[in-house]
Amino acid sequence: MKEKIRELLENVLPLVDFDSEFLFSELDSLGVTTILMTLSDEYGIKLEAQDATPKNLKTLDSIVAMVEKKLSEK
Repeated sequence: MKEKIRELLENVLPLVDFDSEFLFSELDSLGVTTILMTLSDEYGIKLEAQDATPKNLKTLDSIVAMVEKKLSEK
């Protein structure tokens, strides 16, 4: 799942370093929105503004964990 999410996000945000330890600091509001919309569409989950926290978007691993949590709540 991690590699699929990486590939999806690298396609829509090619200038972002998804290996960064502080990924959230590299994102502007459009980048955050793009991540939430892309993952919502791909996985059929509902990601909202309150999901866009520095903790959830800190690293690629934390993004994967957020998606897995949302999937388990479906």
